[in-house]
Amino acid sequence: MSIAASPTTLDADALRRWLDGEHRQIREQVRERLSGMDLAQADGITRAEYRELVLRWATELGREGQTALGFPRKYGGEANVAGSIASFETLAHGDLSLLVKCGVQFGLFGGAILQLGTERHHDEYLRAVIDVSIPGCFAMSESAHGSDVQNVHTTATYDATTQEFVVHTPHDGAHKEWIGNAADHGRVAVVFAQLITDDTAHGVHALVVPIRDETGAPAPGVRIEDCGDKMGLQGVDNGRLWFDRVRVPRAALLDRFASVSEDGTYSSPIENPDRRFFTMLGTLVQGRVSVGGAAISVSKNALTIAVRHGLRRRQFTAPSGEEILLLDYRTHQRRLLPLLARTYALHAAQEQLVVALDHAFGDDDVGDLARRELESHAAGLKALSTWHATATVQACREACGGLGYLAENRFAALKADSDVFTTFEGDNTVLLQLVGKSLLTGYKHQFGDLDPLGMVGFVASQVFHDVVEKTAVRQVVQTLADVVPRGDDDSELLDREEQLLLLRYRAEHVLASVARRLKRGIDDGHDAFEVFRACQDHVLAAATAYIQSVIGEAFAARVATCEDTDVELALDRLCDLHLLHTIESDRAWYMEHGRLSPSRSKTLTRTVNRLLNEVRADAGQLVDAFAIPDTVLRAPIGVKDPQPAHPTV
Repeated sequence: MSIAASPTTLDADALRRWLDGEHRQIREQVRERLSGMDLAQADGITRAEYRELVLRWATELGREGQTALGFPRKYGGEANVAGSIASFETLAHGDLSLLVKCGVQFGLFGGAILQLGTERHHDEYLRAVIDVSIPGCFAMSESAHGSDVQNVHTTATYDATTQEFVVHTPHDGAHKEWIGNAADHGRVAVVFAQLITDDTAHGVHALVVPIRDETGAPAPGVRIEDCGDKMGLQGVDNGRLWFDRVRVPRAALLDRFASVSEDGTYSSPIENPDRRFFTMLGTLVQGRVSVGGAAISVSKNALTIAVRHGLRRRQFTAPSGEEILLLDYRTHQRRLLPLLARTYALHAAQEQLVVALDHAFGDDDVGDLARRELESHAAGLKALSTWHATATVQACREACGGLGYLAENRFAALKADSDVFTTFEGDNTVLLQLVGKSLLTGYKHQFGDLDPLGMVGFVASQVFHDVVEKTAVRQVVQTLADVVPRGDDDSELLDREEQLLLLRYRAEHVLASVARRLKRGIDDGHDAFEVFRACQDHVLAAATAYIQSVIGEAFAARVATCEDTDVELALDRLCDLHLLHTIESDRAWYMEHGRLSPSRSKTLTRTVNRLLNEVRADAGQLVDAFAIPDTVLRAPIGVKDPQPAHPTV
């Protein structure tokens, strides 16, 4: 029997068109621009040289208009939020220091001014943001309050006698930490601080604060330090900022959601301070969505290198005397192909999320519930996408053996530069807690935002019992009836609706069980915070199961839109592999809860293995469809058209 894979009829270009979607032209333009940038210039240079190179690249992109897509037309943009994210995702195939530099300048700094400021701020800054004539920073995180943004200690106290805000770092733990663009290039920072007027604190607000003069020297009262060497992203100048009673004019407050009059009177159209805070942060969700998309691109890079290597490298001899390709080994398929399927699934979920984000930006009437769902999906997908990238890079490195350890084959850079994505734009564990909280308070538009204590108290209340418990349990009971095992044949497992029902059932069951556990703890008289702390891992499990279900649903829905028969067939197999491998990975849970019998579990594994054989036939085309140019991928073992190891003279 031949060990070669069956011939495939899959057209990689047709699949690429499906992947690129409606932003095909934007993605092609970015690929072409990356191809012409000579990314190898970054190899072997000093950290200082690397930072200047990245600044030059970012400035060139800005002045060419490549990074302005998401800004209003009035300032040279195209008001195309979805297109700007597609551009950012594609840029992630190249140098990740450049990507992060662009993310800070155009996404975080520029995005904060756009989303939190008003027209006078837009007129003053946005053109300079776009052409990088004012490099800027996004100064939110503090040394002692990394993820706890609501409780940062930097203050902005209004002085009515001079009509100025006094920005101050009250103690060393309140200094701004890990601020991109701060160490070398930033001239202005959007600073998040506790706003104080007339000795009254109004919560965290954002102000535009100069940090350097035009000569590059620190502004009066501003202290700047370099964060120094990092695991990766050495082309990004991360720094620390301290403010010693720095005065800025009243107009420096980004006042879309709150303002301070000349006499110091504070006003906001959003009365509830918690709701105001989360509304302000919600407008910045684009950054979180962008990081998740970039992580998916990193996974595509790693898989392109590893799969192509697996299709070329032969190792050990079959009884027939023919050496066997790495990707024909079941263990190698198990290493790579489920990751490839999940990458496609994440791509589809990301695309769905971007559409929702684009609609939210374009519709001022989007309700609180829709916005909260968007924020929850963005948080959960970012967490799973970035963890997936970290796992994928490692698995692909190992799958390439010693060759994967060579710096020239890019895994060292991919690993070092992307690892921070798991904590960038929100620590993944904290983000999943946000998702869990959103799920547990699924009707929270009725009562506003809750901290963990408030959430537990609500869970213990009769409102939760009536609204969530009864509804969720009824849904679970119906789902139970729908997915009761009916046999062990392969066709049942390949039924798409049953695959999705199994994922939904797990998500609903875990959510209902953690809700009951929280309520039981309160009813037994335990401290609310201790109950939440004890159930924290359970909350994360509920969030993860829910996002896995969202990803599966998105992939299945996107596959159903494909109009090319061969592409649809290949994607359908890939979707089967993703969904069944997800279920297989948690089959102990499904067996414990009566959703899989032992014999059905064995059938599941056989079905996954059969799908691996089928997907193996398309593996080359599936990574070719990512369309990463060889000059951008820059991994000798992974390029599409490798040079001969020993060229003929």
